[in-house]
Amino acid sequence: MIGSVVSPLRVAVVGSGPAGFYAAGHLLNATGSSVRVDLFDRLPTPWGLVRAGVAPDHPKIKSVSRVYEKIAHSAGFSFHGNVEVGTDVTHDQLVRAYHAVVYTVGTSAGNSLNIPGAELPGCHLATDFVAWYNGHPDHCSRHFDLSHERAVVIGNGNVALDVARMLALSPGELRTTDTADYALKALERSAVKEIVVLGRRGPLQAAYTVPELRELGELAAADITVDPQDIVLDETSQAFLESGTATLGDKKKLEVLSAFAARESADKARRIALRFLRSPDKIIGSERVEAVRVVRNELTSDLTARATHETETIDAGLVLCSIGYRGARILGVPFDERRGTIHNDRGRVTLEGTRQPIAGVYTAGWIKRGPSGVIGTNKKCAHETVDLLLDDLAAGRLPDPVESRDDLLSWIGRRSAIVSHAGWETIDRHERRLGEAQGRPRVKLVRRERLLECAASEQGDLGVEAPSDEGPGCRA
Repeated sequence: MIGSVVSPLRVAVVGSGPAGFYAAGHLLNATGSSVRVDLFDRLPTPWGLVRAGVAPDHPKIKSVSRVYEKIAHSAGFSFHGNVEVGTDVTHDQLVRAYHAVVYTVGTSAGNSLNIPGAELPGCHLATDFVAWYNGHPDHCSRHFDLSHERAVVIGNGNVALDVARMLALSPGELRTTDTADYALKALERSAVKEIVVLGRRGPLQAAYTVPELRELGELAAADITVDPQDIVLDETSQAFLESGTATLGDKKKLEVLSAFAARESADKARRIALRFLRSPDKIIGSERVEAVRVVRNELTSDLTARATHETETIDAGLVLCSIGYRGARILGVPFDERRGTIHNDRGRVTLEGTRQPIAGVYTAGWIKRGPSGVIGTNKKCAHETVDLLLDDLAAGRLPDPVESRDDLLSWIGRRSAIVSHAGWETIDRHERRLGEAQGRPRVKLVRRERLLECAASEQGDLGVEAPSDEGPGCRA
């Protein structure tokens, strides 16, 4: 027995990004051989945003995947890729076959601009651009027109700086990354010379981290510019800086921006311009994006942005909007449309409009708390959720499964080509082998059918000539 539940405890974790792996690892460490964790993901590959969201030129951040691989080799762990909850299996089916279900699906959708012209071709969500250059199977057929000399990035978080940096990297910097091959070629041919990054509020309110900001000043082929007037603090911001509320990071950001403002141009091929207290109020164009009309903001006493009557027009052919992420509803799981997260109380999923927990249903990561923090933040978040699950286990509050796990997996297998962890390891070896030949971490397979074919092969040797978007040894 484990608490009041017959051994082994069966837990389904839905979503194999950082929060999913941290939840699985904590469960396995806390209960040992008395738990069986099935980790499901709708993609054939694990790791979530570590694979499809972290910028390709940040390999050190991606190295956290070694922790996830260690968890994946734990006794009692199974990975089931290419399984989408809501399509291949329902929430109700999972609840009937497991003592507990933990949703860690993240918030993969981007918030859209709600201004005139946002629907024009050439205006995109930054989340889609990130998924495209990272080789996400759902985005590998997208097109981004990089034939224009100026791009505008709307937002002041780390994702906004990531996409600005990716547009500014030199071919030499790109060729050592695992950027998807088709994106690598498009970015190398890019005509973009200037990337303007618009922040709605002032420099102290920018959400990006100091390392991300500092990195912009270290690019081989791009200058970084900041108008000195843009970082002159108003009374409200100055009072904030001098208060005990301001962090060391806030002060460091201002120091870095001040250093950028004092720099002389090195006449590099490209330029990133950081602008503050600016918001777009219209995308201009007849058939596609031609310009962005921007309004100047001022900060109120509570540090929110308020539009003034001062406007300017910035000519641009590409607009990337990075103003936050939101999750998507899963049928049968209570969802908060306003916040874009699953209804929950510290990780226990609750009935909509109440704090009444639904027995055996939990959530962790961004879909629990919203898109905040860094990868490591999800570890604490997942542990908090799992600790509640274990409390409920000890108190006898987990429902007993009424259906067989094995029968459910067999049923799913008749509907979808499930990718096991061994199948993922075959994909991983194949991609790394292709990358080694080019001096890159890996060459990604980007099409779902190719990933499934590789996972099903014995050695990952597909043995056919491929177009350049997936590297030699694979075909489209």
